Amino acid sequence: MSSNEKSLGLSSRPAAEAYVSKVCFKLGPPALIGAELEWLTALDDGTRPTLPALAAALGVHSPRSIDPESPALSLPGGSIVTVEPGGQVELSSSPYLSVSQLAPMLDADARLLRDILGKAGIDIASVPADTARAPERLLVLPRYCAMENRFTTIGPFGKLMMCNTAAAQVSVDAGRDRAEVAARWHMLHVIGPAFVAAFARSPELSGAPAGRWASQRMRTWLELDSSRTDSSRTSVPNTGDPITDYARWALDVPLLCIQGVTQNWEAPPGTTFAQWVDDPGIVGRPPTYSDLDYHLTTLFPQVRACGHFEIRYLDAQPDGQWVVPAAAFEALLSTPELVARATEIGGGTAGRWLDAARVGLADRELRTAATELLDLAAEVGGEFSDHLSAASRRCSAGEPPSELDTAARELRTRKESV
Repeated sequence: MSSNEKSLGLSSRPAAEAYVSKVCFKLGPPALIGAELEWLTALDDGTRPTLPALAAALGVHSPRSIDPESPALSLPGGSIVTVEPGGQVELSSSPYLSVSQLAPMLDADARLLRDILGKAGIDIASVPADTARAPERLLVLPRYCAMENRFTTIGPFGKLMMCNTAAAQVSVDAGRDRAEVAARWHMLHVIGPAFVAAFARSPELSGAPAGRWASQRMRTWLELDSSRTDSSRTSVPNTGDPITDYARWALDVPLLCIQGVTQNWEAPPGTTFAQWVDDPGIVGRPPTYSDLDYHLTTLFPQVRACGHFEIRYLDAQPDGQWVVPAAAFEALLSTPELVARATEIGGGTAGRWLDAARVGLADRELRTAATELLDLAAEVGGEFSDHLSAASRRCSAGEPPSELDTAARELRTRKESV
């Protein structure tokens, strides 16, 4: 669709649902995999670097969100650098045909990013939750102002999520047809709680209300705004077809912000995109396809459909270890038979997101499911089989990927010494 077509008004809800179905689920033989890695950033004294300091350090790789004049060049391995609201840096990889091809390219880009920022006195820590600093939003773009304003009405978790957490995300193709899409989509959700438990490593989060959690990062999402983080929450029963159900859900999520409507992009409170389509007078103009595109970026479910599937439920892993869950997803999605077997294994703990975030591997059923899923992945994991088997043994013993690791301790120590 051309830019001129994107500016056209949406005439009806069915037209909007058809568009969401097309852009969020691109059908074809599944072949590609990618990843996004996030890091917390800190200066030697433990404080956050300023945006100008990040922009100067990143140079031609700086995102336009902090340097509008930047060419925003990718790193040599194809990764794009972005900066999150609290100064976290993120690498979004190019898609590759396998984790074997992806891993060396993304890891090389990660090392280069660390070197580039390190020369400017900026450290990056592969830590999923900030254990030392209060949340502080650095990005002042209207999008993030609107997000903070919206989430603050719910509680403290929105700002904590935006500024004090970091994740590892894996992206995979949707599937060749609606049946395969449904099977892959269902499996990724069913095994999700077990994988949250298996890779949880954020027991502490500065500024969070008291409580013991295996994944404080996941806690922020679960406590946030279920209307936009849980795609199963719809006003009508799910059909079992994720393409239909996701489109319906997306239109019934309240607007977070509307580009350019006001200085702060404020949206009418509680108004859904579907309501805007039905009554353009709510905003003062009809919604466009561009507005719908933007609305889709304000949805944060555990698995997000954006042409491919973006798996969003993993804590940031110790440097270089993101490859373990990525290889597990690749293996479990490699054949319809493995998809079915993984779905069966994960079935007993499906939907137990809160338990997974709260107690993790201390729960016997989650620990068993995680162990069996990783064993299954190891059977077909190729060069990553040993890593997957080791992860299975770790889960069986109830051990997280690491305790509060060296990077987290150093971040807290620098802050406490100031």
